[in-house]
Amino acid sequence: MNMTYRAAVCVKPVPDPNCYGKVGIDPVKKTITRAGIPNIFNPPDKNALEAALCLRTGAAYVAGAAYVAAISMSPPEGAEILREALAMGADEAYLLCDRAFAGADTLATSYSLYHGLRKIESEKGAPFDLIFCGAESADGATAQVSSQLGEWFGYPHLWNVFHLEESGGIFKLRTKLENGYMEWEAEPPMVLGVARELNKPRFISAMGVVKSRKKPLVTWGRTDLPGADDKYLGLAGSPTQAGDIFTPNIRREGRQISGSPDEITAGILSAIRASGAVAGM
Repeated sequence: MNMTYRAAVCVKPVPDPNCYGKVGIDPVKKTITRAGIPNIFNPPDKNALEAALCLRTGAAYVAGAAYVAAISMSPPEGAEILREALAMGADEAYLLCDRAFAGADTLATSYSLYHGLRKIESEKGAPFDLIFCGAESADGATAQVSSQLGEWFGYPHLWNVFHLEESGGIFKLRTKLENGYMEWEAEPPMVLGVARELNKPRFISAMGVVKSRKKPLVTWGRTDLPGADDKYLGLAGSPTQAGDIFTPNIRREGRQISGSPDEITAGILSAIRASGAVAGM
């Protein structure tokens, strides 16, 4: 029995790991500075998109009953990642981009994404059955957004999903644990944070790139989410705040000890004892 699903996939641009050495921290705003650093598609988010695309049946796709929407809350350069999602096969893409969203921690990020997804649902006239996220991001690795989205929606949510199969509207899932896994059965709607072991994302074809140019990529700012409350947005709405930022003093005192080997050894032991450490057996 073929089911039709309306799926959303949250994607994130992350710094190219080859350029991590160039990532800095603004000492005043205490936020990460990424100017001039190229972005890539967060790897687990590709697995999330692949899972959504695999659930979209051909017949339902032709009829328009099922679709896959990609959404990202990011600076303007996030549009390039969304275009990549469209080329992979997503039907449409949405970019939440506004200075009001900047500096968000995971809670503020999930809140913004929640309102963006609700707006899509309102415009489509139907709710999402499934919301996919990567289990974690390559830059922050907090692994919190999928669970937070589930709480905002009031949907069941699972994290670290590495096995997924569907039959007749029932999903059989497995989630990774430290020393094994757990098995679940669930029905939509739900939010899933997927692991990279779930699947192998498809390659982007030249035809996929051509088709992506005709697919909608919509940008929304703060005023496009009238239902959102400013106290939960951006840096000001983030309960996770950085402490003081400083460069630690890593200088060490150097002192030369000369003499015979026995004298040098005695001098080293004497210096260790003077520091308060216990020397010898």
